[in-house]
Amino acid sequence: MARTWPLAAGGAIATAVAFGPARVGFGLFLPRFREQFDLSTSGAGLIASGAFAGFFFALLLTAWLVVQRGPRLAVALGGFAALGGMVIVAISQNTAMLAVGTVLAATSAGFCWSPFNNAAERGVPSTQRERALSVISTGTAAGIVGAGILALAVARLDQGWRTVWVIFSFAALLAATVNLYALARLPHAAAQKSRHGWLKQMVAKPSWPLLAIALSFGFTNGFYLSFAVDHVSQAGGLPGVAAELSGPVLYIAVGIGGAIGFLTADIKSRIGLTALVRGIFVCSLLSLVLLGLLPTRWAALLASAALQGACIMVLSAIFSFWSSHLHPALPTIGFTATLAMFAAGNILGPAISGLAAGALGLAGTFVANAVISLATILLFPGKKRREALGDHTT
Repeated sequence: MARTWPLAAGGAIATAVAFGPARVGFGLFLPRFREQFDLSTSGAGLIASGAFAGFFFALLLTAWLVVQRGPRLAVALGGFAALGGMVIVAISQNTAMLAVGTVLAATSAGFCWSPFNNAAERGVPSTQRERALSVISTGTAAGIVGAGILALAVARLDQGWRTVWVIFSFAALLAATVNLYALARLPHAAAQKSRHGWLKQMVAKPSWPLLAIALSFGFTNGFYLSFAVDHVSQAGGLPGVAAELSGPVLYIAVGIGGAIGFLTADIKSRIGLTALVRGIFVCSLLSLVLLGLLPTRWAALLASAALQGACIMVLSAIFSFWSSHLHPALPTIGFTATLAMFAAGNILGPAISGLAAGALGLAGTFVANAVISLATILLFPGKKRREALGDHTT
């Protein structure tokens, strides 16, 4: 128990940086980047997809690093990758530098999250594990709120976005330093059975529903985070405030809505996994429709952002503890497989939807993404069907 909360706090700080500014910073400042670097919608989509691809490949490297060296090195690398990428963005003078910095910073999300499943398995009592993993996952909420507040504070400054990215870089350095301490001297991992055939385990039938919802939400969430602010900005912004303030307001609401992620384990114990997953994809559907059709209405934007934040945090926690239940002997590899599907959706979502926006417009593309969430609700299997696949997660 003595190590539980330092580990959970260190993990929350790491995810706050990696899944906060490192992951959403590009979308948050996209209107400014468009103006500064003359970016098109399709070009912005390709940079966003490149960032998510960096996340994907970092996940694969992290799985190997954790098996070989434990979680500490991977998390430290994530912190320093975020630091380097954010510094490059802060000093970027052209689109190439912006793209390189964005992609490098985004790799931190691949390095900094999945190792905590291994760390929790080694250093957190089983009775506290789901709660600790929920706290770690929901660190993202604080990161997104912080990014939005900083952006709001400097919105009227000519080069204020550069100041924000410098501050982001100091946060990344803090995250790396804290976790070098928090993950020191973890208990040795228990002896495990041979990992022969681990890939087959990851894609076996019990994992199908989890992998499917990860891909679905990865697609729609990658698009939302990349283009929400841009859509609001192109529609004229929120009435009563300067156009450049709409993005920070949206991201602050995303982070605040995500605070419900702290209660994911408790909600699941009350209503069950099936109702929780279907309910959260209803939130995803509503979030996409509200922002797509009513981007300049205060109530619609705040509701959409809060619902999207709830989806991010609750599903993050679900991915973490559901994969741990399915693959207790291989916690990091199991979680990495889930996040790889999520990352694949992240890569596809901005690129495909960015191209589709040329024909449908951004509003139509948001609605098209909502259809994906609707299909997920309708197709997600209930408890009996999951048990027939061999998954007995409740």
